[in-house]
Amino acid sequence: MAVLPFRLRLRTAAISGPSPSSSVVCPSRQHRDGGSFSCRAAAAAGGPIIVSGDPPTFVSAPGRRIVAVGDLHGDLHQTRAALVMAGVLSTESDCHVWTGGQTVLVQVGDILDRGEDEIAILSLLSSLNVQAKSQGGAVFQVNGNHETMNVEGDFRYVDPGSFDECIRFLEYLEEFDGEWDDAFLNWVNVSQKWKEEYRVSPNGDWLPLNFVKKNKGFAARASLFKQGGPLACELARHPVVLNVNDWMFCHGGLLPHHVEYGIERINKEVSNWMQCSSEDIDDTDLPFIATRGYDSVVWTRLYSQDSVERTRRSWDLSSIIAEQTLKSVGAKGMVVGHTPQTRGVNWYTLF
Repeated sequence: MAVLPFRLRLRTAAISGPSPSSSVVCPSRQHRDGGSFSCRAAAAAGGPIIVSGDPPTFVSAPGRRIVAVGDLHGDLHQTRAALVMAGVLSTESDCHVWTGGQTVLVQVGDILDRGEDEIAILSLLSSLNVQAKSQGGAVFQVNGNHETMNVEGDFRYVDPGSFDECIRFLEYLEEFDGEWDDAFLNWVNVSQKWKEEYRVSPNGDWLPLNFVKKNKGFAARASLFKQGGPLACELARHPVVLNVNDWMFCHGGLLPHHVEYGIERINKEVSNWMQCSSEDIDDTDLPFIATRGYDSVVWTRLYSQDSVERTRRSWDLSSIIAEQTLKSVGAKGMVVGHTPQTRGVNWYTLF
C-alpha cells in the first residue's frame, strides 16, 4: 500500500497486501446506505460524518482518527490480526466487536481471490460499519481489480476453498427467506461453523477431472457475483475512488485523466455496471477507464512499484503525475494498495 501526501514534498509509503497492517491516513464511511449519520459521540470528535454520492464519493469526517488497510485477499485470520492491531476489532476470535470508537477505517480493495474466506471478510467489514456508526465512527470499502474481475466472471485467481464458501453461503441463505441484510451481516459469525460442519473437501478434490465439484462451485460463485447478483450488488455499494477529508483512496491510483473524466461519474458507472441485470447488459458497458488497462484506476502501479525496482527517472515521473493529480482534485494526498511491498513500510521523500 502506498501513501502519497502532498505538501511541500512528496512522500510514498508502502505496506504489503495480504499482511494488512496498513498505514494510518484519513477516511470515513457511513451506514449500509445513507448521506449522513451522527451520534452523541460525534460531538466530541468535531461533528457528524457527512457522506455525499451514491456510492459514497466525498466524506467529511472532522476530528477522526483514520486507518487504511490494504489488500486482504480472502485471508480472514490476517484480516482480524490487522484490525486488532489497528485497535478497531475485539481480540476474541469468536466475536467481532468494533472497538475503534470514532475511528474511521478504509479498506482499499482486493478482498476477493487467493484466499478462502472472502464472503466472511465482506460480512465482517459491513458488520463493523454498522457498529462503528453507532459510536461516531465508520468503515469504508473501495473496490479493486479483483472485485471487478469477479463481476466480469474472471475466476482465474479464486481459491478452491472460496468456491466451497460460495456453495455453503448459498445454502445458508435459504434459512433466511430473503432477509439479505440479516443473513449477510451474520455470515462472519457462523462461516467457520459451517465450514467445519460441511466437511469441506480438500483442495485435491479440485482436480481437472472432478467436473461435478468444479461445476457446482463455479455455478454458485457465478450466481453470487454476476452482474445483478447479490454479492455484485453488495460490491456496488462501494466506490472505486473515495475522497475523505481531502485524501484520495483508491486501489491502483488516481491519474489526471481520471479526474478530468469525473470521480463521481467513475463511481456511478462502475456501480451501475455491477448492479446491471443480464437483461440490461447491452445497455451498461464495462467502465474501461476505471477497470481495464494499465492506466485504469484499479490496475495502475505507477505509485506503488517497489522502491528497489524504481529508477530516479521513474520516481520523478510518478511524483510529477501525483502532484498534478492532487492539485487537480484539490486533495492533500493519496492512499493506494494493489502492489505487494516485500519490505513492509517503504518511504521515499522527494524535495
